[in-house]
Amino acid sequence: MKRLFSFAICSLIALAANALEIPEIFGDNMILQQNTQCKLWGWAEKGNYVRIVTGWDRREYVVKTDGEGAWKVEVQTPAASYANYTVSFAEFQQDPNTIKGKKQEPVAVAESKDVLVGEVWFCSGQSNMEMPLGGFWNCPVEGANETILKARKYNNAIRCATIAKDGKQEPQKKVAGKWEKADIQTAARFSACAYYFAETLVEVLDVPVGVINCSWGGSCVEGWLPKEILLTYPDGLVPMDDTDYHAKMVMYNGMLAPLAGYTIKGFLWNQGESNVGREKEYIERFSTMTRHWRKLWNQPNDHLPIYTVELPAYRYGNGDGIDAAKFRAAQHQIARELEYSGCVCTSDLIYDHEIDQIHGCKKKEIGERLAFLALTRDYGVEGLGADAPEFEYMKEVDANADDQMVIAGTAVDKNPNAVGKVLHLYFTNSTDGFDRMAGIEGFEAQDAEGKWHKAIVWSSSAWKNVERQGCYLTLACPEVKEIKNVRYCFKNFAIGNLHNSRGLPVVPFTTEK
Repeated sequence: MKRLFSFAICSLIALAANALEIPEIFGDNMILQQNTQCKLWGWAEKGNYVRIVTGWDRREYVVKTDGEGAWKVEVQTPAASYANYTVSFAEFQQDPNTIKGKKQEPVAVAESKDVLVGEVWFCSGQSNMEMPLGGFWNCPVEGANETILKARKYNNAIRCATIAKDGKQEPQKKVAGKWEKADIQTAARFSACAYYFAETLVEVLDVPVGVINCSWGGSCVEGWLPKEILLTYPDGLVPMDDTDYHAKMVMYNGMLAPLAGYTIKGFLWNQGESNVGREKEYIERFSTMTRHWRKLWNQPNDHLPIYTVELPAYRYGNGDGIDAAKFRAAQHQIARELEYSGCVCTSDLIYDHEIDQIHGCKKKEIGERLAFLALTRDYGVEGLGADAPEFEYMKEVDANADDQMVIAGTAVDKNPNAVGKVLHLYFTNSTDGFDRMAGIEGFEAQDAEGKWHKAIVWSSSAWKNVERQGCYLTLACPEVKEIKNVRYCFKNFAIGNLHNSRGLPVVPFTTEK
């Protein structure tokens, strides 16, 4: 009996040594990207073989572990559907395909159940991406209860994997982060931005959507870059504790590296508060980060898009300052210059009382605007407005010109403020004009001495004898004899109220160099 007991213990130890290990990200409830060669990986005893069987087609894939016991395989996924599949894993000491006439028992087995195939997006950044539907202390998400209440509707459509915060000095192979189904009991934990993005995609595309929330509140862009890149920068590496949210590279090593390669459709990014004041270097570092991530994911023939969120309005020390405004301008510059990228404007998504609250409550609109970009650019949805109006140029004109105020082809009374010289301001993405003709707030005119004055602005349109036919804004400032520059909502905290005809806000700007 003693010998039998000893043998049993030895057998269990041997089995544990050969135990097949599957990363949590490939566990139950996962969503895999449709119509691709999807990457799967894990660990087993070195020299052993792992067989993967995909439930949608019963196809078998066999791969041998390397000298460290790691294995990786690519499996062909079908078109998206709401069918629930199983992916099974089995470890063998010998190649199961070469043994004929003899059944080989697996050393270990594992199984991922309730697997869906659909669209997968990787969501990262700092606290405004991390912020769950349930909100933070004294920081609610507007409409959260209603959203959580109907989450069960998406139980078999929306899944979220929230990655554990785990800073490391060296790149890791494993990180905790299980997939969860949308439900009343779970949705409050999901990233609000990511959830509303997923919800919009599900409603339009009618396919399952998975979002991986890999974010850390307060993290700077340098936290998501590897050591070899950081060492090329003048500020290099400053030793910090792994739990310091301002630490460099620790998020990259502990959270991102273990997930790199998980087959996705694209990236969503909501970050920047911790880099305010360093907008020039941010342009280069964010672009470098994006290109490095794309290379790291290594998806053949795929230029992974990245869609970012404009920095929220906040005091940032002084609500009338412009450090944050300059940073927002840098974000939109990146969106124009970096391939396969875009930036959603949020200048209108704030309340007066949130001047000291960096976690704005309007997450639904942010998620929807991110989805608009993805739907039009990556899924070919036509007829949808996605790009916000951006300032192009201005032209000084005589306010007494007959075509100064023409609406829908009919001349109307001139604005009483239109005296002397006024400015015509032209914007992209405003073919059908704006959502208001008067009561436009946030515009300022700069005089010759550099002082800014509140400007009066109204919507105009004309089809003859103008710089460009169509819709534009007319700006007047009776206090300023000669307008040197103009700007719109170009402050740390400013609330915009002007949109195009599709409800997308005008991007804050300044003509001052």
